[in-house]
Amino acid sequence: MGDKTANQNQVSIDLDRQGRSNSSYDDGPLKPTGTAVWAASAHIITALIGSGVLSLAWATAQLGWIFGPIVMLFFSLVTCYTFTLFAYAVCLHSGKPATRERNYTYMDIFQSELDGIRFEISRVVYYTSLFGVASGYTTESSASLNAIQWSKWFHSGGDNGGEYHMNRNLCVVIFGVIQIFFAQIYEFGKLRWVTVMVTAVTSLTYSMIGLGLSVAKVAVTGKFMGSPTGISIGTVTETQKIWRVFHAIGVIAYAYSYYIILIEIHETIKSPSLEAKTMKKASVISVGLTTLIYMLYGCFGYAAFGDLLPENLLTGLGFDQPFWLLEIAKVAIVIHLIGAYQIYCQPLFTFIEKEASNRFPSNMLITKEIQILIPGFRRYKLNLSRLVWRTIFVTITSVISMLLPFFNNGVGLLGALGFWPFTVYFPVEMYIREKKIQKWSTNWICLQILSFACFIISIAAGMGSIAGFVLDLQTFKPFKFAT
Repeated sequence: MGDKTANQNQVSIDLDRQGRSNSSYDDGPLKPTGTAVWAASAHIITALIGSGVLSLAWATAQLGWIFGPIVMLFFSLVTCYTFTLFAYAVCLHSGKPATRERNYTYMDIFQSELDGIRFEISRVVYYTSLFGVASGYTTESSASLNAIQWSKWFHSGGDNGGEYHMNRNLCVVIFGVIQIFFAQIYEFGKLRWVTVMVTAVTSLTYSMIGLGLSVAKVAVTGKFMGSPTGISIGTVTETQKIWRVFHAIGVIAYAYSYYIILIEIHETIKSPSLEAKTMKKASVISVGLTTLIYMLYGCFGYAAFGDLLPENLLTGLGFDQPFWLLEIAKVAIVIHLIGAYQIYCQPLFTFIEKEASNRFPSNMLITKEIQILIPGFRRYKLNLSRLVWRTIFVTITSVISMLLPFFNNGVGLLGALGFWPFTVYFPVEMYIREKKIQKWSTNWICLQILSFACFIISIAAGMGSIAGFVLDLQTFKPFKFAT
């Protein structure tokens, strides 16, 4: 849940612009902050490497030594190519100031490029994805908190007698309370030092720890576990094997999803004449490096555990030593997801609040800002509508996490939901429109074949993830103690 990851919004180009009209920025839009390929590459890398990496080893275990790397390579090539198309199309679109206003968010592009029902469907899918990511991050954070508590119990001698019990839902409540507090920081999207420094560092921290522990385990055992075709029949049934393969494809798709910040990354390039060329180089560099990290993480995780690989290498109790290093990784996951949750939710928050203001402009509960003096800080603007609605939102995502605490299934479903429409279909259609490619030309046919193939892949991945939900729900009892 697209984690792609949260880290997918490392470029904090004022996400509170989401849903605002372009005209409000005509007099003085924020200037781009990056100047070279390395800047855009850094943004993309920090956007890609997020919570999605945690499930890549499990995905590799379902696909095996042959198809695991092949599927990752496929998604990296498609992502890199469609991102290049998107950047080029945006340059064409933005290079017509006489006829068009510049767009600053993905939804601005939707509105200018799509008409009628296509725009409405895209908006629903877009905001549904954001909501799903928020629920997924709640689930993964609560699992990390639970794993931290289990580690303390285990290393304090708790395994010598008795059984470990902790209310998983208590961890969800703790995370939810934290999010309610941060959700009231209405300018959270502008806190660049939080998004870039904290979120990027923590995601790289737990990713490298997971990779390092896997490499160390392989070195100690002296052998690579696993098989060319993935988890063997017997460990799972033939039907489960098929669904797991589809599910794994969705997990990998989520790991490569950074569609939500495509515009924000594009806005970091200062020279419009160099944007397409710069973004093409940045995409190749960043996606290439990210794919290398993904393959190492997935393959070494699979090599370390084989068919016994847990869904999450770090919170799934795959490792129990060294204790201190694992605790650092789990704390890093929680910190990362706290910030990522808020960054992902900013466009959704702003959209709902803008719609409410437009429909009820005279309602003081919605529009009035109450100035509260906080000693040592600037005045805090309290809005009662924002307080109530954001609290309700966090509560709903928390309840859903309690009812469906299946992070891996959610990741696969979100990957399937967002991959085709946002990573493939929309960039391809926008490129065709801006480039004025003739229908039924060779170029048009090739692009449509790519789009259709990815559509079929997304459908299969979604079905696999839904099958995973159905299977897990057969044994899951909500609101019970987790052991």
